[in-house]
Amino acid sequence: MIRRARIVSEPVTDYIRFEHHFTFANVAAGELVRWLPRRDAADIALPGTDLWMFDESSVLFTFFSGSGEVVDREWRTEPAVTQLVSSAFEAVWERATPHEEYKPV
Repeated sequence: MIRRARIVSEPVTDYIRFEHHFTFANVAAGELVRWLPRRDAADIALPGTDLWMFDESSVLFTFFSGSGEVVDREWRTEPAVTQLVSSAFEAVWERATPHEEYKPV
């Protein structure tokens, strides 16, 4: 099962509105997607950048420029890093709203 959590600033940007609109394809393919307003994540120790976690044993961090261009990616497998990411994801997942119920503000 693939789970995706998206933390978004509200009001959302046009891009996030677009992303939300087309997430139905991910859901139809079996992915579970939840959305969390950034204000509701203020007390969660979050990594400072976008990431993908694989099998709770490795993390791929993606670093963006101020204009949104990908400038670097980094694989990390240290247990302290993967445990932090896993813990943060679970905290976000508990609070986040399922895609079908989330209405972008």
